[in-house]
Amino acid sequence: MHRTTRIKITELNPHLMCALCGGYFIDATTIVECLHSFCKTCIVRYLETNKYCPMCDVQVHKTRPLLSIRSDKTLQDIVYKLVPGLFKDEMKRRRDFYAAYPLTEVPNGSNEDRGEVLEQEKGALSDDEIVSLSIEFYEGARDREEKKGPLENGDGDKEKTGVRFLRCPAAMTVMHLAKFLRNKMDVPSKYKVEVLYEDEPLKEYYTLMDIAYIYPWRRNGPLPLKYRVQPACKRLTLATVPTPSEGTNTSGASESSGATTAANGGTSNCLQTPSSTSRGRKMTVNGAPVPPLT
Repeated sequence: MHRTTRIKITELNPHLMCALCGGYFIDATTIVECLHSFCKTCIVRYLETNKYCPMCDVQVHKTRPLLSIRSDKTLQDIVYKLVPGLFKDEMKRRRDFYAAYPLTEVPNGSNEDRGEVLEQEKGALSDDEIVSLSIEFYEGARDREEKKGPLENGDGDKEKTGVRFLRCPAAMTVMHLAKFLRNKMDVPSKYKVEVLYEDEPLKEYYTLMDIAYIYPWRRNGPLPLKYRVQPACKRLTLATVPTPSEGTNTSGASESSGATTAANGGTSNCLQTPSSTSRGRKMTVNGAPVPPLT
């Protein structure tokens, strides 16, 4: 089973902080020539008097350096997700600024620039936040197509779909959810309960917060999850067979092993490869010589 490796935020700070102001990226902006990133206000103010990158001294642009910088939305989203409370504090700071200066024009007029975007709309979650999720039995693509036909024609019965709704902390893992389903439905131990998002199985160490960040769920409804029950795969231990000596008739051993298997009623789903010790050796089955394996 995979284990979650926790990384301290201080180890990631060199990749999340602006070299000009020393704080976390706000409106992260990247220089095209060298791909170094800074806060937008920091790099714009710096390039008013300089034409070289403050980190590697590469020339940004000969005459108009502002043409060689690009907004890095992906990097900024990562910073907001990794640094707790940063997005909320930044939105509050922007609302306070435009409340104090109501006549100030917003550069592009977006709600985020005015600080009017809430954490829920951004998709951000905290460990202690409660997440509403729906869980239903997973049906394959073939079953969905068969069920879709009569429903479109109006012939399907209006029955309950078996969807259950839960409220769980964002720090709860998929393993905990699978254990809950196992206990709720009394699933025997020889079966495993697997949780999926759409058609993709989820790792046991994923938390609900991880799922919200990884998959395109925008919190416009319960987190849609599914589950399925499958036989647990167990490894079979094969007994060691003594190596036959040269010229030994192995037909008796083969017949006895086959009889033992049939008597026990067991079957093997694994393909067994011939032993390396039998290569190049003469073997006889029922008194007839068999060519050596190559």
